[in-house]
This record gives sequence, structure tokens and C-alpha cells, in this order.
Amino acid sequence: MSKHPLQFLEIPRRNPDKEDAEQRVKHFGEIYGHYDGASAAAQAGRCLSCGNPYCEWQCPVHNYIPNWLELIENGKLFEAAELSHQTNSLPEICGRVCPQDRLCEGACTLHDANGAVSIGSIERYITDEAIAQGWRPDMSNVIDTGKHVAIVGAGPAGLAAADVLARNGVRSVVYDAYPDIGGLLTYGIPPFKLDKHVVAQRRKILEGMGVQFVLNTRIGEDKPFQELVDNYDAVFLGMGTYDYVRGEFPGEDLPGVHEALPYLISNIYEELGYEDPNVPYLSLKDQRVVVLGGGDTGMDCNRTAIRQGATSVSCAYRRDEENMPGSRREVANSKEENVKFLFNRQPLEIIGTDKVEAVRVIQTELGKAGSDGRRRPEPIAGSEEILEADAVIIAFGFRPDPPEWFAEFGVETLPSGRVRVASLGNYPYQSTNPRIFAGGDMVRGSDLVVTAVHEGREAAAGIVRYLAS
Repeated sequence: MSKHPLQFLEIPRRNPDKEDAEQRVKHFGEIYGHYDGASAAAQAGRCLSCGNPYCEWQCPVHNYIPNWLELIENGKLFEAAELSHQTNSLPEICGRVCPQDRLCEGACTLHDANGAVSIGSIERYITDEAIAQGWRPDMSNVIDTGKHVAIVGAGPAGLAAADVLARNGVRSVVYDAYPDIGGLLTYGIPPFKLDKHVVAQRRKILEGMGVQFVLNTRIGEDKPFQELVDNYDAVFLGMGTYDYVRGEFPGEDLPGVHEALPYLISNIYEELGYEDPNVPYLSLKDQRVVVLGGGDTGMDCNRTAIRQGATSVSCAYRRDEENMPGSRREVANSKEENVKFLFNRQPLEIIGTDKVEAVRVIQTELGKAGSDGRRRPEPIAGSEEILEADAVIIAFGFRPDPPEWFAEFGVETLPSGRVRVASLGNYPYQSTNPRIFAGGDMVRGSDLVVTAVHEGREAAAGIVRYLAS
């Protein structure tokens, strides 16, 4: 099919339909609809097929974006699915949760003047529709190497590693503490962004590729790590980051102050019907909620509290809107759902005697850039204000919490708690113990799903080379 060079002018960007805010806040289901084949082809045809595709370079896994857009334009769905999986082990998930506005779509040549190609929605369409039509990974040419790898953590890094290992004839067993796979894909990201049947479908695909899962199992507690060392040729660690960052201000320990992740996990357990006395359901119905933090986790807390029936939800962030780390899409969705944003507000204290009563904040202005390149918020004298609240959610991010057994097995960590790994050479993501590799948030620090996928895939490639040496 010949390509119309001006299709981007004749066909405007059109996202899949989105449910109205008034209706979607009544449930936890996904809010976006789906392209049909004709819509996906028309939107894919808007791509200019740039000679040096900036979208690919900005994508952490370097997807062959223009190539699979062209395949979709020409109706070659299964070929597009195969090509998509060459670089991404979880494309249907990344299509849903990636901040495309800051990655591929933000780098699209059409972004400013004509509206970027809707890359994320098309990526989601490719795998969703291909699977629905019967596509499965072709494993017919895979030769079993006889090697076995243990993977600790069934989050995006671990799942990506398992995918690449299977395609290279290396069998893996994935261990996880949760009752199902996905890590934060299942238990941290709310269903309105990622329906859990999508993760369950990916589990079926991986099991069809020969991957085994051992769940409800904590390595180091329920199963000694020594057993993995004894029974497998190599080990991959993809255990994520679960130690939340504190604000270090008065009142953080008051009743009514909640960590973001346990709050989100408790709601998902409730939605999935799990009963666990260690994960009590936390409802913020009829409460005035203040969320502290401007990342995607903060946006998830905003929108969860709204759906639980909070009286009001305010989100305070110490920088301005332009410098928020959260996805622009998620900020916009929060606003549509009646979340009130208070930018340039830095918390000083959570006020209360027996429970939370308010948050004292001070207005800020951005000063000079710090060592991380970001302009630092500086308090404005005399600008303090009180935000009344019944509940406060701390969403300042997460950091690694390395287990004690790392030292016993020669797995060194950096002062930050992140695992020390090789970045160059034949075995990327190899730890200081040659048989143990690591990737994802526990190596990089809390980051995006797609970066964890990238590191899991790269580590698996390193493991394959290590086992063949």
C-alpha cells in the first residue's frame, strides 16, 4: 500500500474514546476504549516515517515504532505483534501505563503542531487484538539449552527476564511473595489504569512459553536463597522498591497518615476479593484527603480516593505543574475527576493530637538547579497556610530495601541500597556475585515500568551469554 505523505494533515489525532469523569469515578474499571482495526490503521498512517525516528530513541526499550505502525496501517496485525515483542516483553501493559507524553509521543515530530501519533494506544491495540485473534509467541525454533534460572520477583523486570530467557532456550522459575504475578502491575497500579485481566493474560502467555511461577513464597523466609543457588545455574533479582520515602516532618506518625503503597495495595485486595488479615482495607469514604507528592503514585492515590467516595481530595506538590514528575495524562485525568491541585506547596507539619486534623504547608518558588539538574523549591517567608484534612497520604516515592542475606551471598549494594551491577562488558546487570544478576527498580531506583522491562531484558541477555561461556 502506498503511503499518503500528508495523511497527518487530513486525519487529526484521535485517541480512543474516554469515559466521562462523572461516570468513571463510580467504578475502578479502565476508562479508555479501544481502537478498531480501521481506526488503528488510520492513526498509524499519520506517522511520517522519519529517517531518524526520535520516538525510538526516546523509548527506553527502543521499540521499532515506525515499523510496526506501518504494519498496522497495512493490516498486518500478527507481524506487528511479533515485531513489537522483539523489543518489549509487556507491550500491552506499557501501552496502558507508560507516560508517552514524556517519552515516544513527546518526541514525535508531529507533537507540537499537529498532534503526536497515538503510539501508546496503537501499541496497546496491537497486542490486545492479536491475542484476541489467537496470536501466541512462536517458540518452534527455540532449542532447549538445559539451563535453569531462578527469578526472584514477578514484577515487570522479572517477567521481562523470563520472556527473553524462554526465547533463548533457558527455563526459568519465577518466585514471588504475592498470590499472583505482576508485582506492582497487579498490586500497586489501580485497575482504572491497568485491568488485572491484562496481567493474567500475560501470565498465560508466559506459562505457554514454559515459564513456571511459584507464588506466595518469600525468598529468604519461606524458601532459603541457598536453595536457589544450589538448584539453578543463575539467579535474577527483580524485587523492586518498597521502602517508602518519609518527609521527615512532625506528625507523620499520627493516625490518619498513610503510606501510598499500602493504601493502594489494600484497595486492590478489596477489588480483587482477597482476604488477608495483614492487608486490611483502608477506605477514605467521606474524608477530606490530602495527597502529598506529584508523581504517578500520587496521581493513583488521588483517583483511588475519589472513587472510594472521599469528600474532597487535594494534591500538594512542592514544585510547579510544569515540573511535576507525574504523567500529564494522569494529572489531567485527576483534574477531570475533581482533584484540587496545590502547586508550589511544601509540607512543614501534619497537625493533630489523637489523629490528623490538618497539614501546614508553605508556598515555594523555584530557585537554582541542584545536582540532579532540577530547580530546587525555596520557601517563601510568611506564606504558610493550613489545609484541613481527615487523612493524609504520603507519596514521595520508594527506595530499595535490600535483605540481610545479600551480604551472605556477596551481593554488594551502593550507599543508596541499590544493587551494584556491571553496566558494560559481556554480562550487563551482573552483580558482584557472578551467578547473580539484578535489574529494575532495585538497581535503578524507583522508576517506570518500561525501564524495568528494559533492564530485565538486558539482564536476561547477559545471563544467556554467561551460561553459554
